[in-house]
Amino acid sequence: MDTERSYNNALDYLYGFVDYSLKHTSELVKAEFNLDRMFELMKLLGNPEKKYPILHVAGTKGKGSTSAFMASALKQAGYTTGLYTSPHLQDFCERIQVNGQPISHAELGEIVELIKPEVAKIPFITTFELTTALGFLYFARRGVDVAVIEVGLGGRLDATNIVKPLVSIITSLSMDHTAVLGNTLALIAGEKAGIIKEGVPVVSSPQKEEAVQVLLKVAEKRSSQLTLVGRDWMFAGGSAGLKGQDLELWQKGGEHVRLHIAMLGAHQVQNAATAFAALQVARKSGLRIKLTDIQKGFSQTFWPGRFEIVQQEPPVILDSAHNKDSAVKLHETLDQYFPDRKVVLIFGASEDKDVAGMFTEWKPSLGRIINTHADHPRALDPEKLADLARQIGIPAEVSPSVAAALDRALSISSETGEIVLSAGSMFVTAEVRTAWQKIQELKGYPSR
Repeated sequence: MDTERSYNNALDYLYGFVDYSLKHTSELVKAEFNLDRMFELMKLLGNPEKKYPILHVAGTKGKGSTSAFMASALKQAGYTTGLYTSPHLQDFCERIQVNGQPISHAELGEIVELIKPEVAKIPFITTFELTTALGFLYFARRGVDVAVIEVGLGGRLDATNIVKPLVSIITSLSMDHTAVLGNTLALIAGEKAGIIKEGVPVVSSPQKEEAVQVLLKVAEKRSSQLTLVGRDWMFAGGSAGLKGQDLELWQKGGEHVRLHIAMLGAHQVQNAATAFAALQVARKSGLRIKLTDIQKGFSQTFWPGRFEIVQQEPPVILDSAHNKDSAVKLHETLDQYFPDRKVVLIFGASEDKDVAGMFTEWKPSLGRIINTHADHPRALDPEKLADLARQIGIPAEVSPSVAAALDRALSISSETGEIVLSAGSMFVTAEVRTAWQKIQELKGYPSR
């Protein structure tokens, strides 16, 4: 069997199980999440997740970028480093990487065949549980020295939460997936704090006081030392431009550490500070990593679809903001780098998102919204999105496909000079990125 057929068969197999990422919110609420299936499957596979140290990352926003910063620095330090994230942007194999390289289509097909006999012994297993198991097993087969593992949803009952890591990390917390995780920040913090293990140190990004109190309580109960960025490690942004930005960190009475990152926006300064603090805690737990490794690793970190500027003039920007808090951060970043510049927005969203909140936040910058949807069952009807935008006072139209939406946005931008921005749904942004790359290939330009 050829490689691509084997790969597609593997995807068909994985998606043949229950995939809650494709389910409507009403079905998610009724789902019975627990860790029993994962513990059983991992035991059948020889517990590969116990064969290397792990940095475990939960949070509402920033966990992917924070994970990428840490993985890049660990690779720079000479470690063979696994990175497990979700969802993917363009290719399923992006979820499972070693030293920045995704698992190959051929390897994914092989490892899926390997686990099938054991999977058959466990009823009601889910797609995400299988994918997580594949990541753990692949990292063990590749002999990684360390792995950075990102939580999928929540924390307490997430499939990744069978690990006992070197360090637990909790990034910025805000209101998202409220039907599943709870409708208050305290409830959401409680679910995310479920990754805190007995005696394992935890590092947190700056949080609102409501969330901090929950984290402090759980950390104390589990004898886990909490390092809170903004309290135990102070940080501040420095000079910033389209090629990157500087930041510095310090502890009270200590020397200032200076870093440079290519990722843009004040929220990425916070993510980098959280990643730095986590690596400092990991050093105390036995990982060998020098400041120069962190500095070079962070400067080289690239995480697509996060205020990714694929064209500078007129600007074309790909972002993954999909809740009110991330909409605020995106607006602040636009104001920082492109003050007083109007935006034509390519927008799609899932049914559980605060669309009105996002539109209201972005309204001052928006010249027009082009509403569309990705090929995803939870995608909201673009006509309804357009009606909502008009009610808020934003000019809006509907495009039948993401590729057509990009064409329309680029046409408007060529006449007005407005920024073309994709946001609201990672799935829409993924399709915009693919469509943009096809345009560049037709022009004979290389795409990243």
